[in-house]
Amino acid sequence: MATKTTTTKKTAAKVAPKAAQKAAPKTTVKDTAKIPAKKDAAKDLKDLFEDSLKDIYWAEKALTKALPKMEKNATHPELKKAIATHLEETKVQVTRLEDCFKSMGLKAEAKKCDAMQGILEEGKSIMEETKAGPVRDAGIIAASQKVEHYEIATYGTLAAFAKVLNEKRCLSNFLETLKEEKNCDKLLTKLADTALNSKAK
Repeated sequence: MATKTTTTKKTAAKVAPKAAQKAAPKTTVKDTAKIPAKKDAAKDLKDLFEDSLKDIYWAEKALTKALPKMEKNATHPELKKAIATHLEETKVQVTRLEDCFKSMGLKAEAKKCDAMQGILEEGKSIMEETKAGPVRDAGIIAASQKVEHYEIATYGTLAAFAKVLNEKRCLSNFLETLKEEKNCDKLLTKLADTALNSKAK
């Protein structure tokens, strides 16, 4: 009897993988759905560059409205100062983007940035779901750094596009802003490490 049981188990073990293989759906290239392009979709790098420029213009303008709320809800003096300083930098960054539009002979136009809207909404939720003090301050830093990381990625990409397209004035503006965003991110990390995260425990 023991021999038959062992044999049955071995047979089942061999059959099981084959059965699983038959049950698993086969994935082919045809199964991958292609996303249809919109009528006004970018046709070349210049179009993509201009679309991205409109996106970040919207994002920076939205940020000038969100930062004062973050500053008001922050309690640590160094954090409040960092937010206030970056608000002034952001206002200058908006003018740099307008200068970029101008250098390309375009009217400054904002196009809703879904990514920034989502990040800012998450930041608002964090403030609503934390008590004022170290915990909320830590949450504000977390939300702010998500903003900074998005901007760092965006300006890095825009700078690369501007270089290829030989948009020298835009490139100079992007690199200046990119430097500010990286410095802000470093400052927020320092504040979190030295003053806030431990207090929020």
